[in-house]
Amino acid sequence: MADPTVTFPDVERLVVDYLKTRTELAAATVDNVPPGGFDGTQQVVLVSRSGGAWIDDQRLDQPLVDLEVYGPDKTTAHTLALKVRSAVLTLRGTLYGTARVTDVVEADGPRWLPDWNRSAANRYYSTVRLLIHTA
Repeated sequence: MADPTVTFPDVERLVVDYLKTRTELAAATVDNVPPGGFDGTQQVVLVSRSGGAWIDDQRLDQPLVDLEVYGPDKTTAHTLALKVRSAVLTLRGTLYGTARVTDVVEADGPRWLPDWNRSAANRYYSTVRLLIHTA
């Protein structure tokens, strides 16, 4: 019988904390909630867990993580999205508490997706799957 005690890492915080260390993203606000006064034209990366599954016998969490990337114009948002795309792939091997990111798989690369709640917004949206082994 599998050990019923599992401590799951906060995947959103794991990705946010990691991306905040990346110098190529220094001009952007990275978080799992929009900053105050956000209208979609600032350089912002929003991180949200959107699903995934736990494999008990492997102690493996496979979260899907959505990345919403905004900029003052479409070109800037796209450039920032490509930087985020590259940076998130370097999460492989990252330790976060007792959890280790063993792989990052792009589920859906950056795509232009208008934000219907923010008319001035320029947004690119992508999804990655992380493979996280827990202790």
